[in-house]
Amino acid sequence: MAPNTPTSPAKNGSIFHTDALQALLHVQQLYREQIEHLRVGMQRFVAGETPAAPIHAYYPFVRIRTTTVARADTKLSYGFVEGPGTYEATLTRPDLFAHYLEEQFRLLILHHQVPLEVGLSDKLIPIHFSFADNDYVEGTLSAERRLLMRDVFDLPDLESMDDGIANGTWRPHPSEALPLSLFTAPRVDYSLHRLRHYTGTAPEWFQNFVLFTNYQFYIDEFIRLGHAEMAREDSEYIAFIEPGNVVTRRKGLPAETVDALGAAPPRLPQMPGYHLVRSDYSGITMVNIGVGPSNAKTITDHIAVLRPHAWMMLGHCAGLRNSQQLGDYVLAHAYVREDHVLDEELPLWVPIPALAEIQLALQQAVADVTQMEHADLKRIMRTGTVASTDNRNWELLPDNLPQLRFSQSRAVALDMESATIAANGFRFRVPYGTLLCVSDKPLHGEIKLPGMANHFYRERVDQHLRIGMRAVDILREGGTNRLHSRKLRSFDEVAFQ
Repeated sequence: MAPNTPTSPAKNGSIFHTDALQALLHVQQLYREQIEHLRVGMQRFVAGETPAAPIHAYYPFVRIRTTTVARADTKLSYGFVEGPGTYEATLTRPDLFAHYLEEQFRLLILHHQVPLEVGLSDKLIPIHFSFADNDYVEGTLSAERRLLMRDVFDLPDLESMDDGIANGTWRPHPSEALPLSLFTAPRVDYSLHRLRHYTGTAPEWFQNFVLFTNYQFYIDEFIRLGHAEMAREDSEYIAFIEPGNVVTRRKGLPAETVDALGAAPPRLPQMPGYHLVRSDYSGITMVNIGVGPSNAKTITDHIAVLRPHAWMMLGHCAGLRNSQQLGDYVLAHAYVREDHVLDEELPLWVPIPALAEIQLALQQAVADVTQMEHADLKRIMRTGTVASTDNRNWELLPDNLPQLRFSQSRAVALDMESATIAANGFRFRVPYGTLLCVSDKPLHGEIKLPGMANHFYRERVDQHLRIGMRAVDILREGGTNRLHSRKLRSFDEVAFQ
């Protein structure tokens, strides 16, 4: 035994703050102390010590109490609570979320003119969420010590990670505080770890604008454009990140110590991520989600905790109208959801509205890149309903019932991911949009043939990707506050955007 090993740090009383930065610094201090306590305990456990009692650590919290029914005088769709009461959130990784948290704190203090309370919550930090990115200490333990670890340290509790707040199904117990955030700290930590696994890159590299694609051709072109940007000393981007946290700095910028920790993986992860980084995190992240709604839901479930300003789908689709040509674009303004992966979290009777800011940016981007407008623009880009299915071979179903449903819905295109990404954007209050490119027309006998497909991809991918990146420029220039629309707020919305 090691009786001198601390079993739990003292839970000091909470402190009130009227300054957002001071509140953030306090949260960061508490979190560092708790994580260090767990890491020291784990190091001693790996060295063979067995503590006399379980080792616990706790997430920090932030809390606000209001007694007024006065509505905050703001045009923003976030940064305020709906009425009198006690509201709180547990917090994790205040280093990663520093800018975000300071802004949320600032708005709460500004809009309600009351202090924020910061302290340690009763929510336990699982030991798995205390490891640094390059720590693999658990793998050095024997089977017996790994089993004993369950008695010494706290493990992830799935009950504290559900999405009831985001889904609108969470209800407080009597005297329980109302939520300030869509996500609890354990839920955020869980997603941060999943992002490393699925994309092969650290959460720190993710940018506030995210592009999704279902074809590697787009990623190949994004890599080419990323390295081209890094060769320009005047680029607005400062780094390009590839799976394995391989960092390429912009020409003229010195490499940093963290760059040496990256190494290309022997094989790509399931949904590889690439990041064109700006110093203010308003760059572009691109993820190849592959084919199918399951991946689309999985990755957006996890990216949502980073609170991006917007995400958009750029991919290929089947054109359903005879008037369409291969290479035409489809700007989705509605979705038929036959993907099924979100049926439990977001019922089918919930509409997924088009968001004007995203729609206008994508349309303007198509015009800017193609140099077409008015009638010419309408000739190559159709606005309409996109259907997403979980059955890649829907054409083979008996009696052709899917075709009948798609016709009744007035769908103009079909894919397997776009409705999922849009629906999860709606669910998690992340602005969303879809611009697809027609790559085949199965209802009209135009299916992909190897030679034709390769030629089509080479010709269209570059233009389509540049359209997506141009849309990001337009959204960034227009101001991100406009993106977080009241359309995405529920009746009793949380304060953190």
